[in-house]
Parts: sequence; C-alpha cells; structure tokens
Amino acid sequence: MAVREILLLGNESLYQVSREVTQDMDIRQVVNDLQDTMINFRERHGFGRAIAAPQIGEFLRIIYMNFDNKSYALINPRLELGEEEFEVWDDCMSFPGLEVKLNRYKKCKIFYKDLQWKDCFLEFEGDLSELIQHEYDHLDGILAVQKAIDNKSFRINPKKVGCF
Repeated sequence: MAVREILLLGNESLYQVSREVTQDMDIRQVVNDLQDTMINFRERHGFGRAIAAPQIGEFLRIIYMNFDNKSYALINPRLELGEEEFEVWDDCMSFPGLEVKLNRYKKCKIFYKDLQWKDCFLEFEGDLSELIQHEYDHLDGILAVQKAIDNKSFRINPKKVGCF
C-alpha cells in the first residue's frame, strides 16, 4: 500500500497544469497510489470519492474515482459540459474542513482512456457531475477556492474539521 501525502491549499504546485499521459508511460503505480491515498483518506475522514494526480504531486492528466463499488482510472480526460448550472458547496481533500460555494454544471460527459488505453466515456449529473468537474479542474491547476461565487462563499464544516 502506497499512501501518498495530499498537497494542501497554499502549496504552489497545486496551480500547475498537468501534462498528457502517453501510451508508453507506465502509470499503474500512480493509479495504485491514487487509489490507496483516496481510500486511506476516506477511512480516516469519512469522505472522498475521487482524487486527481496533481493532489499527490504527480502532474499527469489522471483522475481516480471510486463510487457505488466501482473504480475508474480516467487518463487524459476531456470534459463536455451541459448547459444548466447549479449552486453547490464544494469540498476538497486538499483543504479538508473548508467548503466553497460555487457554480457547476448539472450534467457533463467525460471522455477518457482507461488503463488498457481504450476510449471510454461516462455521463454524470448532480453531485457526480460536480465531482468530476472539480477533479478535472485540478488537472488544469484550478482550485475550487478560485471559483467561489463571492468573498462570502466560504464556510468551515464542523464534521470535517480536524482532518489534517
């Protein structure tokens, strides 16, 4: 098991844009580390369904998701957004306890390569749409705090305080 340190808000590296994965790269260890790190975080803090490679200091376009007892490694994802937005309180493993109010799209599609380098896509709506948009932003060096609706769109969730 390779649980990696999650980079926290304030770490300048989180604003770095990730590079594309090429087929000749061996990324299985990165994907395994993402899985182990996310599962460890979820066990310790009670939340966490997805993590992006930049959050563990790997600046590659990889997202790992685990929900409804299914796991996905999304390599070089491309996001297609719906039209209708909704307001949501967003949280992040890189700033546990802090929530940010922002707008996300209710529906989206994500196109990606899987670990066998096959073309795949998933469609999401509601909270899963918000989740994939959040993780996709990490690949472009964008954090939820940068998308806050206004300067009063921040709160501490007492159930998630002390997550460090």
